Amino acid sequence: MDRFDALQAFARVVEAGSFTKAAQTLHLSKTTVTQLVQQLEARLRVKLLHRTTRQVRVTPDGAAYYERVVRVLSELDDADTALSDASASPRGRLRVDVPSPFARLILMPALPEFHTRYPEIQLDMGVSDRIVDVIGDRVDAVLRGGEVTVSALVARRIGDLPLGVYAAPSYLQAAGTPSHPREIEDERHRIVGFLRSSVGRVASIEMRRGDETVDVRGRYAVAVDDGNAYLAAGLAGMGVLWLPRYMADAHAARGELVALLEDWALDPMPMYVAYPPHRHVSAKLRVFIEWVESLMARHAPGTSPAGAPPPPRPTLQRPAPAP
Repeated sequence: MDRFDALQAFARVVEAGSFTKAAQTLHLSKTTVTQLVQQLEARLRVKLLHRTTRQVRVTPDGAAYYERVVRVLSELDDADTALSDASASPRGRLRVDVPSPFARLILMPALPEFHTRYPEIQLDMGVSDRIVDVIGDRVDAVLRGGEVTVSALVARRIGDLPLGVYAAPSYLQAAGTPSHPREIEDERHRIVGFLRSSVGRVASIEMRRGDETVDVRGRYAVAVDDGNAYLAAGLAGMGVLWLPRYMADAHAARGELVALLEDWALDPMPMYVAYPPHRHVSAKLRVFIEWVESLMARHAPGTSPAGAPPPPRPTLQRPAPAP
C-alpha cells in the first residue's frame, strides 16, 4: 500500500461523500480507491467509514483522522508547490465557478486585463447561481456571496457588497411607493422572489433603522434562482428587489430602477472564495483571488477589508439575491 495514495483516497472520499466521485477526481477506478481505503483501515485497525448502498459516512474515529490527514496532505502540497512556483510564472488550467451577474458585470469586462497579465492561465469558468459540488464537479474554487456554515470547505473572505432596495417606476406607479418595510408585505405589494436552492424556498431580508429590525418576506408572483433573471424581473415591474448596488447603479442612473427605503440599513453581502481544505492555493489560484479582490475594492469601495479571516471550515450558503 502506498500510504500517500491511501491518505489522499480517504480524504477525497470523505469530502465527496462517495467512492465513485472520489475516484473520478483522482482519475482512478472505484475499485482502486476502495482497496486503498480498506488497506488503510486494515493497517490502522480502525473503521474509518460507514458504507451503505446509498451513502458513505465518516465514523467518529475517521473524522478525527481526517482532520490530521488534510493537514499532512496540505503541508506536502505546499512543499512541492513552493519549489515549482518559485521558478515559474502562473500557468495552467484553472476551473472556477462564479455567480452569473458578478461574471457579466464585473469579471468579464476586466478579463482582458487579467489575460494580459497572466497569458498562460487558462480559465474554465462556470457561470451560475447554483450550489456547486466543488469535489464532485472537479472545481478548483468557487466565488459566492452569503454567510457560511461549518463544513469541509475552506473559505477566504474577499470583501463585501453593499445592498439596496429597488423597484421599477412601472411597479411603483401601479402599487405605490412603500414608506416602511412592513408595507412591502401588504396586499398591494409584491417582491421578486429569489429561490435558495439549499432550502427550496424564497429567502427573506432583514432591514434595520435605529433600534427597529424588520424581517421582510412579502408575496411574489415570480421567483427565480438566477441573479440575472432576478434583475430582469424587477426591471419588468414584477416587484421589489434587494440588489447589490453594483447590479443596480447603472439602471438607477438611467431611471429604470428607483432606490427605496434609503433610511433603512441592510447588512452587506460578504463575498468568499472557497476551495477544498487539502488543496494548496497554487500560484494560478492565488493570482486569480488577488485579481478578484482588486475588482471588489474597485466596485465596492469602503466595505470591510478584503481578506478578512473566515470562520473555520466553512461552506457556502447562498443568499438572496446572488451577486
